Amino acid sequence: MCTVCGCSGATVDGSDHHHGHDHDHGDHHAHGHDHDHDHRHEAHDHGGTIDFGAGPARAHVPGLSQARMVEIERGILAKNDGYAAANRRRFAGSGTLAVNLLSSPGSGKTTLLVATLERLHGRLPLAVIEGDQQTELDADRIRATGVPAVQVNTGKGCHLDAHMVGHALERLPGVGGGLLFIENVGNLVCPAAFDLGEAARVALLSVTEGEDKPLKYPDTFAGADLVLVTKTDLVPHLGTDLAAIERAVARVNPKATLHHVSARTGEGMDGWQAWLLERRDRWLADGAARVTRAAE
Repeated sequence: MCTVCGCSGATVDGSDHHHGHDHDHGDHHAHGHDHDHDHRHEAHDHGGTIDFGAGPARAHVPGLSQARMVEIERGILAKNDGYAAANRRRFAGSGTLAVNLLSSPGSGKTTLLVATLERLHGRLPLAVIEGDQQTELDADRIRATGVPAVQVNTGKGCHLDAHMVGHALERLPGVGGGLLFIENVGNLVCPAAFDLGEAARVALLSVTEGEDKPLKYPDTFAGADLVLVTKTDLVPHLGTDLAAIERAVARVNPKATLHHVSARTGEGMDGWQAWLLERRDRWLADGAARVTRAAE
């Protein structure tokens, strides 16, 4: 997984520096040279399956043992969790509902987000943090709706982390009582491991991707509060089995709510909007209890 793959830091709005304020950033590159491989994989005759995700670290890095990878992963995630807790306290104090959007590239995250912002703009405070490896293309699309957006370019990094989000928040206006959307880097693996301090996690799955994605990439869908099946207007042309998608999602996350949407035709957009507003209302109604929990 990403905590041992060596992906590096990010720049905000394409700037050359990586960090704009004082933090103890820690070491995200402790790769060592431990050669106790402890592969724990099975190889069957005439092909079969070689499972490099079977060990305690659920990953493989040449030269690192499973124990060393687990140690590195725990350290990185513990550091990230500290930043996530700070973000969560900030959101709780301002009454901002932060929504983390995760999916593979091309699932329609930005298109759906633009359509959502066009519906909600002027009704409540809104802001967006955009995550991509390079360019400001998606942030420019968001800004065209009139909603403020900060682009976070991760370079070789394959996910946003809580520290990056904290930097981006410094460049956004407050959205107390409103919604902050965090569009994560397109990737069905690494973003699932990193808490950003969000109150809601939404996974998108396009009908063009096939029915088995939740089974192949379970972590993203297992951690989702809501799964949006996108581009449903293409189902008649593709023959996608929507019931099979629903069964796959239910296998990895039986508690997740599931909606079908098409940003192009507007199908399902009312239900998606209602889910957001109901979630926001519950978040605001939680009041003092929310602040107390965030401080724990």
